[in-house]
Amino acid sequence: MPEAPTIDGANTTWLLVSTALVLLMTPGLALFYGGLNRAKGVLNMMMMSFSAIGLISILWWFYGFSVAFGTDVNGFWGDPGAYLGTKTFLAETDLWGATAENPSGIGVPLYVFMAFQMVFAVITVALISGAIADRAKFAGWLLFAFGWATLVYFPVAHWVWGGGIIGGDIHALDFAGGTAVHINAGAAALAVVLVLGKRLGWPREGMKPHNIPLVALGAGLLWFGWFGFNAGSELTVDSVAGLAFINTQLATAAAVLGWIAVEWVKSRKPTMVGASSGAIAGLVAITPACGFIAPWAAVLLGIVAGVVCALAVSLKYRLGYDDSLDVVGVHFVGGWIGSLWLGLFATNSVNAAITDVVGASDGLFYGGGATQLGRQALAGLIVTVWSFGVAWVLAFVIEKTIGFRVKGEAEVEGIDIAEHAESSYDLSPAGGGTGSAFAMAGIGTPGGGTTSGAKPEAEPAEPVSEKVAG
Repeated sequence: MPEAPTIDGANTTWLLVSTALVLLMTPGLALFYGGLNRAKGVLNMMMMSFSAIGLISILWWFYGFSVAFGTDVNGFWGDPGAYLGTKTFLAETDLWGATAENPSGIGVPLYVFMAFQMVFAVITVALISGAIADRAKFAGWLLFAFGWATLVYFPVAHWVWGGGIIGGDIHALDFAGGTAVHINAGAAALAVVLVLGKRLGWPREGMKPHNIPLVALGAGLLWFGWFGFNAGSELTVDSVAGLAFINTQLATAAAVLGWIAVEWVKSRKPTMVGASSGAIAGLVAITPACGFIAPWAAVLLGIVAGVVCALAVSLKYRLGYDDSLDVVGVHFVGGWIGSLWLGLFATNSVNAAITDVVGASDGLFYGGGATQLGRQALAGLIVTVWSFGVAWVLAFVIEKTIGFRVKGEAEVEGIDIAEHAESSYDLSPAGGGTGSAFAMAGIGTPGGGTTSGAKPEAEPAEPVSEKVAG
């Protein structure tokens, strides 16, 4: 006869800590994106991250968790009423994963698991915002975030982790969100960028990071929080959580080296922005694979992700889409690399759940053939098409109704003032000066600022690097 339900203190504590770590990632993202942005738009950039915490948390509690993790209805969404926000789950039997045979499940209260998955939903939506810096109305962003979370993230989370078509039928692997988070957000970012169009002056004008120390601080907070993101996704305190933890560190470290190596070869000048971006690329790539591959494969993955993502960010200049802060080049490309890596290096020798729980296979280099590689590619393709398509339609409808892009005057003078009536720095000239502080911060002139009476510089023939601060 099964024992009475019991809370596992260690598992619950670890998941609570992991939840707090993942929540910290969104303010970290705000700092990372904010530092990469121009000074006249940094607050709008950060507001998009903070507003995602507010909006998506409420949506997740009310119906998002039910759609993602409710009893499967048809492979595409869970029962919307299963965990509806009007209900309360505080009984001793309300433990996540509880069954008649195992009434304790993993020993974690349902609300703890709900909160952990809530912060995943928050940062996935926030990631998209980096692609549309300096030109999106805040009201348009909120409406887009509401629609995309409802129609894309919540169902896709069900497809991948809630028993839906990707995890349950295709048997693709995704330990912590390569497909559900990064490919998903990256595809949406590309769609919105194509609808909104390029920033005024891009790529002729240098739209450089205004505060590189903020970039480094944000990257550090993301790196710190990502251990909760990845190791916490095991949901229990065991050896696989330890594997995910060490793989996260190794892949990220290797990606930093890979990215700065590319910079060294291309320009002989490795940069702090490059090192920070390399860390994010490594974190993205290891996310789907951290609990399913051996540490040596994590190091290789990090190197590949650092190199490929460093090269991928230049695609926007060749293809002509203005992805302001390289969401596509880092998250979409990095997510694909990490997901496909599982088709090559996933192995039951480090995690028996690959076969026992997910029903997947070993990767190509562990004798599993190309089966798992095909599953990973199909899963990524399904999410890419759905996310891109829905995001494009949402952005187009918003643009044609309430308007998604700010007016040109607001974009030139500064979106922070136009949308939020505040600025990130006190740029008032001291003692009746010429106003050069505004010009240095890129406020008041289309080019980010020649002062009154100054002769404008000739436009560069080639796109100006956005990786060097002015």
